[in-house]
Amino acid sequence: MISGPLVDRYGPRKVMAGLLIMGAIPSGLAGTISTANGLYIVRFFIGILGATFVSCQAWNTAFFDKNVVGRANAIGAGWGNSGGGFTFIIMIALFNRLLADGMSPHVSWRVAFAIVPVPILLSVAAATLIFGTDHPAGRWSDRHKAVTALPESDNQTSINNNNDTENKSGDDFETGDEKVIKTAINSDLPVSELDTAINKPLSLNMANEVILNPLTWLPSLAYMTTFGYELAIDANLATVLYTLFKSPTFGQTKAGYIAGIYGLLNVFSRWLGGYFGDLIYVRFGVPGKKYLTIACGVVQGLFSVGLGLYIDSHPHPSLAVIIVIFVILALFNEVANGVNFSLVPHCNPNSNGFMTGIVGGMGNLGGVLFAIIFRFAPSPSGKAFWISGVIAVGVNLLLCIIRVPQF
Repeated sequence: MISGPLVDRYGPRKVMAGLLIMGAIPSGLAGTISTANGLYIVRFFIGILGATFVSCQAWNTAFFDKNVVGRANAIGAGWGNSGGGFTFIIMIALFNRLLADGMSPHVSWRVAFAIVPVPILLSVAAATLIFGTDHPAGRWSDRHKAVTALPESDNQTSINNNNDTENKSGDDFETGDEKVIKTAINSDLPVSELDTAINKPLSLNMANEVILNPLTWLPSLAYMTTFGYELAIDANLATVLYTLFKSPTFGQTKAGYIAGIYGLLNVFSRWLGGYFGDLIYVRFGVPGKKYLTIACGVVQGLFSVGLGLYIDSHPHPSLAVIIVIFVILALFNEVANGVNFSLVPHCNPNSNGFMTGIVGGMGNLGGVLFAIIFRFAPSPSGKAFWISGVIAVGVNLLLCIIRVPQF
């Protein structure tokens, strides 16, 4: 919520680098703590790194056209989310390697934090500042100089010329974009300003306008149920698997590796969401993105309900069946996240940083809410899964009533 307005004012590059440096400090201090309270505090401040998602998405939106922005946002976010999967594998493997080399568990996990996160965070921050570019126009302060679209009259002239060409030749030369634009002209739906939008510094009036706009809450509430669910699964799936299948041959390490699959699927699944969002936009415009986002969220919820009921109805559930269900669930969950951020650029485009911050913040709020469900649900049981699924289905279906721009 804080990083969004900072992006609108100072640009995503500087905000990204600043967050990486700030996040490196508590990551480095993780190895120095000696109490549970110290661990809580360090973990809280490491959470600052989650805000890099906002600058990432705002940066992509500034550089890519609306016809491909879904893929751009989804690739960036998908690889970001896949870090959750890579972290499980890399940190656990390093911890076990240090143990094998004779280091005590008490020391090994502390050393692992110093070896992996801190150097990566600082080196990426340096690369961002040295090699990054604020905006297609160059500096962030020059963003208003970028020519993002033809004037409205030229757009209409272009469409009319295309109509003339079609009438003269008898052939249909319409492109997908022109079909969308024509439909919008004859529609009473709200019109997006994405083509000519420029990030504006946040003011009280603009904040009020964004917060009261239903378009703000369409992707925000959808993201709360999809990305929020993913965060809770990332944090709890390994524990659930370990509780269900604990044995001499199934320990915490194996449970962690299997749970890491959920995050690793983001390498391609979130990208698919962005691709599908761009694909459906050509034919159906923004409403296509809206209903695809909702549909994926509903299917995710149904699979979550199914997973929970399967666990509850089987005293000795099959690990293979659970893996198959949660992989399919993960695909719809992560595709929904990808489609969502192909939709976000069309909502409040003149305040894209703030808008992205709200959606990202709601996603993290969803992570807290679903984590509370997992925290207080009986264990081992599938109750947390089916309760979360019912919430996801209900919230996404309610979002159908919110109207969106046609293009």
